[in-house]
Amino acid sequence: MEDKGKLGFTAFAENWNGRLAMLGFLIGILTELLTGQGILSQLGLM
Repeated sequence: MEDKGKLGFTAFAENWNGRLAMLGFLIGILTELLTGQGILSQLGLM
């Protein structure tokens, strides 16, 4: 039996990457709504 790794460009890794990206985007939008500032303003870049 071949033990498949879960590193690299696999379907497993890409699914988790997509899920975490969606979660990060949602958290960013909610943070902007709650603070009234964009991400660049919060980081002091604008």
